[in-house]
Amino acid sequence: MEELKSVPEDKNKRGNSSLIRIGNFIREARLSRDQSIEDLASELKIGVHQLKAIEEGDEEKLPEKVFIKAMVRRIAQKLKLDTEFIMSEFYTVRKEVKIEEIVEEVSRKNHKSRSSKNFNPLGFGVFILISGFLGLIASSLIFNLFSESFQNQTPKQELINKTK
Repeated sequence: MEELKSVPEDKNKRGNSSLIRIGNFIREARLSRDQSIEDLASELKIGVHQLKAIEEGDEEKLPEKVFIKAMVRRIAQKLKLDTEFIMSEFYTVRKEVKIEEIVEEVSRKNHKSRSSKNFNPLGFGVFILISGFLGLIASSLIFNLFSESFQNQTPKQELINKTK
């Protein structure tokens, strides 16, 4: 049984990222079925070196793309994988993202959210002053309204004296 091998990091040896993803799917499926690379290659009647190249995503060791797609389809069918999904991966372009880029993006977003939470003390002071001024005007209007209504009322003592 073959152990998982790391995919070469040399950009010139590596194929496109879709073939690398497909190769990882195939390798995982083969290993989950406890099948050696030699046994699978023999059943499919393809070379072990070609199956290894597909699993590693190494296009340089493989024939034309049309043949690669045919081999991948046969491998996916043999391993009982979702063939349509595997084949759609050939047409899916994904940007390779590095960990450093993710960390930088997260720290940039955190910095933005922290700076947006900071409030302007001058704006807050102006808000308090305007609110106070509006409150003072409103309270004086209410006071004047009630004082006029009290002035128009007859005092209680006068009402008592009138009834006697």
